[in-house]
Amino acid sequence: MTTELGAPPTRRVVASTTRPARRAAPRPVPHLRHERALLRTGLRYVAGMDEVGRGSLAGPVSVGVVVVDVGTRSAPRGVADSKLLTPAARAALLPSLGRWGVARAVGHASPTEIDDRGIVAALRLAGTRALRSVLEVVEQVDAVVLDGSHDWLTPPEPDLFGTQSELFAPSPDLRVPAVHLRVKADRSCATVAAASVLAKCERDALMVQHAAAHPEYRWDENKGYASPEHVAALRELGPTPLHRRSWRLPTVQEPAVATSGEGWHTQPLLPDEVLRAPS
Repeated sequence: MTTELGAPPTRRVVASTTRPARRAAPRPVPHLRHERALLRTGLRYVAGMDEVGRGSLAGPVSVGVVVVDVGTRSAPRGVADSKLLTPAARAALLPSLGRWGVARAVGHASPTEIDDRGIVAALRLAGTRALRSVLEVVEQVDAVVLDGSHDWLTPPEPDLFGTQSELFAPSPDLRVPAVHLRVKADRSCATVAAASVLAKCERDALMVQHAAAHPEYRWDENKGYASPEHVAALRELGPTPLHRRSWRLPTVQEPAVATSGEGWHTQPLLPDEVLRAPS
């Protein structure tokens, strides 16, 4: 670079081509705005409900429920959709969640019940069991907020011939509350997020207990979901009584049929002239 005598050297300014790193989007913080809006309509108790274990190959499907009223304060710090939290973070929330809200419970439906009824009816069964538990604390639940766009809690209308009424009808002593669906409620509704944490922690603990009797399937790690180790054990050992046998589970691989080796004698191919000879 040349400059005039006595003039200060000039510097070339090169624009940076690197973009500033984008900050990670903040994790959504669940709140009680939706629940409080329902309570302002005159309802006394509103519950949030969420399920875990729907897609698992083994173990129960579990449903958590948390009930709040107008006096319930904001959720404990750190409450979020259970899928966004580490196991340690979920466990750390349990003491405060055990004191938050008016009532809380987790209900389960067994693998056998899933096989007999189907997964949707089993979800309903687990949900009504959770509701029955909280009704030991409060006299009624007026409304339930469900995550997603499908109401699996409300029993469907009976079929024309009534052949499956026993699978879908609620217990006669249990009134199913009005259901309010909200997509991603586990990320926006504090009661639903709290219910997901309670259900996840309780179901995970059950699967760790079951793993002691069936260590080959590694349920203490995969919690019954289709991890490579779980699938490999199913292919080697087959299902246990805790597997959902009505599902399309990986099957035991049959050994290949031997076509060579000891006990086998290969005949040589017939020559062409023999094949062409008239019969």
